[in-house]
Amino acid sequence: MVDKIIGKAYVLGDNIDTDQIIPAEHLVYSTSDPEELKKYGHFALSSVPQDKAGLPQGNTPFIIGDNHLSEYSVIIGGSNFGCGSSREHAPLALQVAGVKVVIAESYARIFFRNSVDGGFLVPFDSIDKLNLVIKTGDTVEVDLTTNSITNKTTGVEYKLKPLGSVYDIVKSGGLFNYARENKLI
Repeated sequence: MVDKIIGKAYVLGDNIDTDQIIPAEHLVYSTSDPEELKKYGHFALSSVPQDKAGLPQGNTPFIIGDNHLSEYSVIIGGSNFGCGSSREHAPLALQVAGVKVVIAESYARIFFRNSVDGGFLVPFDSIDKLNLVIKTGDTVEVDLTTNSITNKTTGVEYKLKPLGSVYDIVKSGGLFNYARENKLI
């Protein structure tokens, strides 16, 4: 894992639940089959209502066409991101779609733990309500070592809450890899 992630931001509102992140009807695909795994990326965020998503530009799809990779590698959310069921597929779907980091005001605990324990993506907590000041399509740089995000489009930098041991676990590829690497198991 790199220490800086540069990419386009996809901005969402509050209370984005796991059914919106990966709709239940798409949980039928095998995660061990590489072609079926791509379906999780293809259907990621496919059911987020545009009025609830809080996207300033309106109808901005996360995935275009038949792709499984999004042009957005950073998600900026509001409060209670990942609420709903304890679906492990939610952070996986975002990872398969190319997301490297989610920055939200707060998380549902299970989404946060699934993101970290599976090594799927980095879940940063924001200090400011970034989904009101960063726009979908802005280029951002997330520095995992200084706990900051810079909006390259506007030149403004924002501090993020420190990751602590979360960074090492995600960097290792998940909790089990981290435990093996550190001879904890």
